Amino acid sequence: MTKAFLTRRLALGTVLLGHWPWSITRAQTPPAAGPVPQALTLTPMLGKNWQPGLNPADFLVSEKLDGVRALWDGQVLRFRSGRRIAAPGWFLVGLPTTPLDGELWLGRGSFDRLSGIVRRSTPVDADWQAPRYMIFDLPGAAGTFAERVQQASALVAAGSPAWLQVIAQDRVADVASLDQKLKTMTGQGAEGLMLHRADALWAPGRSDVLRKLKTQPDDEARVVAHVAGKGRLEGKLGALQVEMPGGQRFALGTGLSDADRLAPPPVGSLVTYRYRGLTPSGLPRFASFVRQRADE
Repeated sequence: MTKAFLTRRLALGTVLLGHWPWSITRAQTPPAAGPVPQALTLTPMLGKNWQPGLNPADFLVSEKLDGVRALWDGQVLRFRSGRRIAAPGWFLVGLPTTPLDGELWLGRGSFDRLSGIVRRSTPVDADWQAPRYMIFDLPGAAGTFAERVQQASALVAAGSPAWLQVIAQDRVADVASLDQKLKTMTGQGAEGLMLHRADALWAPGRSDVLRKLKTQPDDEARVVAHVAGKGRLEGKLGALQVEMPGGQRFALGTGLSDADRLAPPPVGSLVTYRYRGLTPSGLPRFASFVRQRADE
């Protein structure tokens, strides 16, 4: 590693090194020269579904990537759950010391392949040549989201590796323009859109200022039990009993493959499901299983 490279990396770390408001808990504090602990709990910013009545002109719009959420604290790259991602050293050494929030991404329709790459306990260098780390925010940085996007772009432009990129952010004038953008992007294979209020400050947790828009909305729930199958599903999983963030529970059986029923997502895991609106009691209509979120 050259002296010039080290100097540049240290300079990058001084850009936007604001306070660090993520919720962090450690079982113990390691010695200064020791290894970074494996267990670390982060509370990133999470989005809600887009709602009619919101003004698209107040938001910056980007593609919703079908990737794996990755949080960089300046030293360690982690899944949303806090578990460490086993990335090659050369992939990490070029990252700045500034905290980053984004997704590891291989391209549209490549989630399963990406998931297999990033979840190996021992990284395969050849496989890691393809993923990009797509940045959409700077956790803890000062300024509005629009300002943080400019700051992230400047940070990446200052000499970061080619696999570190900033997700493109655009503006739309009105609802008709937003609908057209969604139609165009999904027609090209995109999963959907993300909308972030341009004037919003960063804050951890699920937020009204960050929205996701898809042709069919989706959400996440925690598996709390396995419901045994009956009839043709005798001896297999019939449905997942899942719990929404607010505590409501429902059975999720549609969308599960035969492989899912033989080896279902374990109790405690997070799953994604699609649905078509909510009942008066707030439960999803026609919910359909999409995938286990694993360690994200």
